[in-house]
Amino acid sequence: MSSANSVVARNVRALREQRGLSLAELARQAGLAKQTLSKLELGTGNPTVDTLFSIAGALGVPVTRLVAEREQVMTVQRADDVVWERHDGYESRSLDHVYGSGVIENYLVRLGRSPDADRPSEPHPVGTLEHLYVISGRVRVGPADAPVELTAGDFVRYPGDRPHVYEALDGESLIHIVVSVPRALPGTGGMTVTRTHGH
Repeated sequence: MSSANSVVARNVRALREQRGLSLAELARQAGLAKQTLSKLELGTGNPTVDTLFSIAGALGVPVTRLVAEREQVMTVQRADDVVWERHDGYESRSLDHVYGSGVIENYLVRLGRSPDADRPSEPHPVGTLEHLYVISGRVRVGPADAPVELTAGDFVRYPGDRPHVYEALDGESLIHIVVSVPRALPGTGGMTVTRTHGH
């Protein structure tokens, strides 16, 4: 199994399971033979570009989500670069999309200087994403090995299944965090969500 094939195999299987799709159902939606998709998820297939685009379309994700290492999937929206969409009577800004039918947790978190500010939070279950919006202040947040500095109005999405940090850089900061945890897989006996944001 090549490293590229193993990355695609892991990503496709994880995204399919997060959406609660069987192998047969995803193959049907993507217009592929079930055997083709099965080989791809085992890492023994050699998918064409067309096949990857078909799968990405059926999963509702950009094709980069299939071919990139999960650790590299981090999105940052800077407040100054955002385009607000006009509607009748209001304007809106899209932050992100959450797929699947797992657990969605919402938090408002006040960050301030504290003795354990630099201590990373424990990873959540595999496949968890964190979507973080800065309401006020300046913060350093994200994966412990690659955090980003953000200010009010900035947004970031990053893998929550790795150690991650939240640090206020100038006094108290207020952030809004949405944690999306994939659905429990059949036969696993459910899933316990570790609540690490009550700090």
